[in-house]
Amino acid sequence: MAEISKMLPGYNCGECGYRQCRDYAEEISKIGDISKCPYMELERFSDTREDIKEYLSTHLIVENAASEHTVPEHLADENGIEDLPAHCQGCGEGFTAFEAKGDHKADFSLGAYPGEPSCREDLYPFARPKDLEPGDVVRYRPLGCPVIHFAKVSKINKGIATVHLAGPHQLLGMEDLQYKDVGICMVTGFEGSVNKGRIPNVGETVKFLPSHCRMRQVHSGVIVHSEGNRLRIEGIDLKVWR
Repeated sequence: MAEISKMLPGYNCGECGYRQCRDYAEEISKIGDISKCPYMELERFSDTREDIKEYLSTHLIVENAASEHTVPEHLADENGIEDLPAHCQGCGEGFTAFEAKGDHKADFSLGAYPGEPSCREDLYPFARPKDLEPGDVVRYRPLGCPVIHFAKVSKINKGIATVHLAGPHQLLGMEDLQYKDVGICMVTGFEGSVNKGRIPNVGETVKFLPSHCRMRQVHSGVIVHSEGNRLRIEGIDLKVWR
């Protein structure tokens, strides 16, 4: 809420129905609607509108929710990937980006294998939870990334969880969502197919953009397997953001 309040005009005009902008910021943080502020429609605030929308796309999550809720049936399948909600399977917001934010450019965009909702991401949770199982939805933050992620576990192997990203924006508004909060995780690898851009060679260090990345930030890593347009990338590094 504090970050949103800083981005609002700060005129405290009351047109939104609140006495101060910071009070309206609390509503925005919950429902994501900035239309009540008349000043936000002005051209001089166009960049601010986009900044708030981008912030909401990665931070609008229910922080006070308990870590365990009731699982919807469509998230409780045995296979771990097929039954993610329809809006998690290439919604256009989260799975089609290629242009990286800022001055950095990606060599390629890494997307999903056919029939999967996103590229695969391998996680090592530092908390080393003992109860993770395929089909679980996890809430976590990748080491070095400021954004909270939600993902569905497809398999567990020697403490490494292979997941498909499912949020946060895809899960917002879903009732009775069960997830396990696993804290900070090291991302040890990505696997998927090249959506757009060049296909690199094995052993090459590359800059790439996971096509589900809501911040459109370049990631870096080393190609350890390549077959057609299918790649596996390890040695993931986020310092290329800086």
